[in-house]
Amino acid sequence: MTDTHRGHAMYEYELQRLHTADLIRRADHERQVREADRARRARRDTDHDSAEHESHSRRFRRPRPARPA
Repeated sequence: MTDTHRGHAMYEYELQRLHTADLIRRADHERQVREADRARRARRDTDHDSAEHESHSRRFRRPRPARPA
């Protein structure tokens, strides 16, 4: 193998390594975005459930004034 071919092979190898590292970074980023979305959704659902629960609790209601006849 000549030096030219060896240099070309090394160049292709480095490009492949860079490409692989880029794909791994992208996959990690997409995973983090999905996890954040899941956590946000879970927090929203929990907040919604607790707000719904409190709204049906009699303890937090003020007495209504009597209706006029």
